[in-house]
Amino acid sequence: MKRILFFVALVLGMKTTFSQSAKAAYFELGGPGLASFNYDTRFTKKEDGIGGRIGFGGFSIGGAGAVFVPIGLNYLIGKDGRNYFEVGGGVTPVFAFDNYDNGDAFSTTFGHLNFGYRLQPKTGGFFFRAAINPVFGKDFFFPYYGGVAFGYKF
Repeated sequence: MKRILFFVALVLGMKTTFSQSAKAAYFELGGPGLASFNYDTRFTKKEDGIGGRIGFGGFSIGGAGAVFVPIGLNYLIGKDGRNYFEVGGGVTPVFAFDNYDNGDAFSTTFGHLNFGYRLQPKTGGFFFRAAINPVFGKDFFFPYYGGVAFGYKF
């Protein structure tokens, strides 16, 4: 519970601290959140440069499931104010549960990288992103994992 409150405080802090920067809200299928809703902001008033994202997603199948909370930093590189190359990385805490057997639950984390394309209009509007997201943990590495996202930039 303390972790969840920390993540909520982090999102609210990002929103108030960077209120004058470019922001986007989007749904991502694949990526470090599996199927997640995300909030992205720039740390400066520019449309490109360094920024961050936090999301909330997961799945549930027959009483078992997991919650993913992707958190990351990213850097946008672009010249036309609309098309960007995005590079970044972060960590994704995972909270898993099983309501059937004996109510087992566990938490873990994994790291992720991000290399992709982002369509982000300068004045706001439809947001699109496609990326390769290598994921890695203590005993695994999946270099060819990816995701697509659709949302709104404001």
